[in-house]
Amino acid sequence: MKELFLEIGTEEIPAGFVPKALEEMDALIRKELSSLRIKHCEVKIFGTPRRLVLSVSDVADRQEDISIQVMGPAKKAAYDDKGNLTKAAEGFVRSQGVDPSQLKVVETPKGEYLAVQKEEKGRPTADLLEEVLPRLISSIHFRKSMRWRDLDVRFARPIHWIVALFGGDVVPFSFGEVKSGNESRGHRFMAPGTFKVSGLADYLDKTEKAFVIVDQDKRKEMIMEQVNKLDASVSGLKIVTEDLFETVTYLDLLETINYLVEYPVGLMGSFDEEFLSLPEEVLITSMKKHQKYFYVKNRESGKLLPYFIAVSNTAAKDIDVVRKGNERVLRARLSDAAFFYNEDKKIPLEKRVEKLKGVVFQAKLGTVYEKMERFKSIAEFLADILKPEVKETVSRAAYLCKADLVTGMVGEFPELQGIMGREYARVANEDADVAAAIYDHYLPRFAEDGVPVSDAGAILSIADRIDTICGCFGIGQIPTGATDPFALRRHTIAIINIILTRNYRVSISRLADKAIELLSGKITRPAEDVKKEVMEYMRVRLLNLLTGNGDPADVVDAVLSANFDDIVRSVKIVKALSEIKKMPDFEPLAIAFKRAVNITKGTVRTSVNPSLFGPPAEKELYDASASAKTTISLSFEKENFTEALEHVSHLKAPVDAFFDDVLVMDKDEKIKNNRLALLWGVSDIFSGIADFSKITTTSGQ
Repeated sequence: MKELFLEIGTEEIPAGFVPKALEEMDALIRKELSSLRIKHCEVKIFGTPRRLVLSVSDVADRQEDISIQVMGPAKKAAYDDKGNLTKAAEGFVRSQGVDPSQLKVVETPKGEYLAVQKEEKGRPTADLLEEVLPRLISSIHFRKSMRWRDLDVRFARPIHWIVALFGGDVVPFSFGEVKSGNESRGHRFMAPGTFKVSGLADYLDKTEKAFVIVDQDKRKEMIMEQVNKLDASVSGLKIVTEDLFETVTYLDLLETINYLVEYPVGLMGSFDEEFLSLPEEVLITSMKKHQKYFYVKNRESGKLLPYFIAVSNTAAKDIDVVRKGNERVLRARLSDAAFFYNEDKKIPLEKRVEKLKGVVFQAKLGTVYEKMERFKSIAEFLADILKPEVKETVSRAAYLCKADLVTGMVGEFPELQGIMGREYARVANEDADVAAAIYDHYLPRFAEDGVPVSDAGAILSIADRIDTICGCFGIGQIPTGATDPFALRRHTIAIINIILTRNYRVSISRLADKAIELLSGKITRPAEDVKKEVMEYMRVRLLNLLTGNGDPADVVDAVLSANFDDIVRSVKIVKALSEIKKMPDFEPLAIAFKRAVNITKGTVRTSVNPSLFGPPAEKELYDASASAKTTISLSFEKENFTEALEHVSHLKAPVDAFFDDVLVMDKDEKIKNNRLALLWGVSDIFSGIADFSKITTTSGQ
């Protein structure tokens, strides 16, 4: 058993690429060794901006031997009338390099065939690794990769060295112009020389001496220790570990910084207090998003303080020089922000709206101004249905909510859209609810983000998003598994989450109709096709959301296939049906219903004529279904879906009796049609709740 060690040395790889690349390396080497029947033990992966490292312990020297059965021609085609091998059989013998005496006859589902059992000896692992390792390197995928010089290879960044060892010996191969060897390199600036390594333990020791902390977990601990130490160095400070307006959380920032450095060195800097007059989000965005600094707040008041903590990649002889350099860069950025902020305030948000006519949302769907007019109408329509008391706020916020897109601040810091709209609305003395709705309507911005906290913001968010969804479907910009340029998945899930969180009772069908109506003249596809596809897209997103939260997939599919126009109602039915499904009598009832659906499928529906009833079971089912319809209707009006489903369960006995005692497909056409009509009525009771044919049963019926 030997150790496999691989290091890929590169120019600086973008921080966001490294974690995914390491995951892929882990999966790829496991797959390769497994497929080649090479036993091994623990796989370890490490990464920095300049190197991806892989180590596998206790790797077998050779592949495992294997015995394989190779199939030949059918027996009837392998021998002639005299029992001699045919040309087909002789060709099989030659191709396998065996003696005819080694042939045997095996029984298969297709009949008897010739076969030969062959023993395949395992190849030396070292030989196989010469093929495996270059294939592994070329198989690592990146969001963006590049070629360099005139080489026919691609990687995230140019590769400068490769260390490849098996049991301490070099595994020879080339990738582009780089030949594998046993020499690694230290920190680019503090120890740029090369050094030989014999394996992982030796490598980790020598790289650390060369100012490279290869273990990402150890680097992260060093960063956190240094940040906490610097935080404690100034009385009354604290690092804020989470916020609600940034997509980059504290942990995300820590992860990013971890893959920006090979040897982390923390330092605390400061900026002029005059910049604290800027909106807090502007300061934090500049520090955290753009400069990758940790911002600092007062431990008691929670107010932002004029300090930041940066993590350098170099242990400088004079840390003050590095500190001043970071302070100078941040000062320039904050000065720009202050300039934009002060200039933007000179023009009220309302006067910027007209400029949106010059901003294209999408070539076929028009300008942002046109989009604003559409979703303003949708928002007013929704407000009338959901919250008439906030309609005035909704209308005003809709008119202003995109105006900050043409401000200097958002032009420089696009991630502040909505935030600056809120701030500039406040500066212009707009109503506080209007200002809040301007910011709220962008929520949620990502999976873990919260939904709007105000009704006006929530209604506006739904309106803006449904216009985007219907517009994109209307011009054929439909998401695929690989592309979703307008984030329609995110917008759809956001609408669903807002509706569920705020318990909005709104018809998705009416909402889509309104949006598509307002898009008339813009969309290039038939309106009915657009609506059908939008509704199905939303249904599938809701299905995935509910099943992802643990609701049974068959129950969710059954309910949403019947109707999902009122999302809140549909979710309540899913919860109720999930509980009822656990009852012992439910499965036989579901089976009986499926039978009723299958029998009526494709038949012409007629009215039930009680005078044509024969066996008592027909009248009993007719009366029971009529009674059930009444009680279920009352339960549905009260939205007591559990009670409604319990009433449905009472139909089990009369349905069973009907199928036991009655021949549905009677020779008499009138009687047959009457019995089918009776089953249609029973099906209606179920179909108003869910498509029970989609409910899985243990019998498979």
